[in-house]
Amino acid sequence: MILMHLIRNEHMNVGRIFLFAVTIFAATQLAARSPPPRTLVKAGRLLDPRAGNVLSPAAVLIEGGKIKAVGPPEQVGAPSDAKVIDLGKATLLPGLIDSHTHLLMDDIVAPHEAERARHLNGGYAPAQLLAIVESPSKRVLIGAQAAREDLESGFTTVRNLGPSGIDGATELRDAINAGRVPGPRILACGRKLETRGETYVQNLNPALADAILQQEFLFIDGADSAREAVRQNVFHNVDVIKVTAEENLTVPELAAAVGEAHRNHLKVAVHAVDKISIQTAIDAGADSIEHGNDITDEQLKQMRDKGMFFDFTPTSYGDFFTRVFEATIVEDLTLRPERRGADEAHRQRYNDLIQQIRNSWLKSPDEFDEQDNQRYNSLVQRILKSGVKFAAGSDMDWHYPGKTRGQTSVGRFPTLHEAGMPSLDVIRAITTNAAEMLGWQDRVGAIEPGKFADLVAVAGDPIADITELERVRFVMKDGKVFRNDIQENQSK
Repeated sequence: MILMHLIRNEHMNVGRIFLFAVTIFAATQLAARSPPPRTLVKAGRLLDPRAGNVLSPAAVLIEGGKIKAVGPPEQVGAPSDAKVIDLGKATLLPGLIDSHTHLLMDDIVAPHEAERARHLNGGYAPAQLLAIVESPSKRVLIGAQAAREDLESGFTTVRNLGPSGIDGATELRDAINAGRVPGPRILACGRKLETRGETYVQNLNPALADAILQQEFLFIDGADSAREAVRQNVFHNVDVIKVTAEENLTVPELAAAVGEAHRNHLKVAVHAVDKISIQTAIDAGADSIEHGNDITDEQLKQMRDKGMFFDFTPTSYGDFFTRVFEATIVEDLTLRPERRGADEAHRQRYNDLIQQIRNSWLKSPDEFDEQDNQRYNSLVQRILKSGVKFAAGSDMDWHYPGKTRGQTSVGRFPTLHEAGMPSLDVIRAITTNAAEMLGWQDRVGAIEPGKFADLVAVAGDPIADITELERVRFVMKDGKVFRNDIQENQSK
């Protein structure tokens, strides 16, 4: 625009115009040749999950958002123009990967028991319906908050497996990639594929049912409709296809969806819990089986031979729902006096109730009992013994009062260690293994040259104490620091 102004100015001679143009061109070329920003991150320890080795001390040189070199500080060195971040004695790990999450589900508040008992799938369906009827814009904003909280807890990559409306997750992904909002890089699935009669939501008003359900699901009724459902998601530029498999989904239907997805270079994640659905997913050639609680040893052998992934989702393990249930009641009783304008006497009454609940052995009907825990322990051990490739996801969409979304999510993975999985395998499940399952092993999951500069740090040793993962103190994604609670010897 400036150059055009000069040209139009009849008092400006041609020589000066030419000189101005050459100067602008030279400055542009110089800027293009300027080296990308470089950062040197130093730490007391660096864990390589793939090999299980620890480098101590360690340095990571980052250039242009990617890892340039890794090694002892004396070998890597710090270029004169590099920013130095010294994390002291902390342990560096690759950025964490949540391979099964639900960012655009407004955190589900555990319903009161009387209300749960009145509905089929009463613990989940009401929240599913509320999410569907929310404004899509509001859901994306909710998702943006969840994404930021996940990043702050160390998740630099997540695979969002719905529900997220028609294009909520893909739009959130693009906004994060463009730098408009902070969050992990997202692999988005779009609408889930399923057959009618699944247990997410049922018995809706016939006049409204299709309009409601089409916001979240693409229905399969034969092989051709399965292919068309995949194509509709491809139109919205998804990264992965999610299918819910239950007993009425046939192998030809699922195989058609898998084939169409693979033709579009997309992987297929299949929600399958019971033996029949798991077998359907295996026979149809799915890339990963989500949940898979009832899987048999023979099915594990088939998965191993086909190179399929098993994706653990230990959300319900242990006392998680008891804690959520109790904390939700306490939250309700804390807020109720304010809502009702109660006087001091009534406030004290509610405080007394809160203390009674906290001191009680309250048990949610959704809590795993000891027999359930033993079955899940057995599942973990059988999968480790089988040689099946595995990863892990939080399956998170629950409201846990007093915790952020990220804190709640990362807290589910140490439960795999409680179930008998070695700490190193837990870390692999949410780093190197997860990266391979997603098909992004060349980009994320390890601190290696050429990969994205996604790093997290904890103060202690996560192999000795896996709960260190719940206390991430440093988060870097693409070479940019999003959290740093370690204020030691930082310089430019």
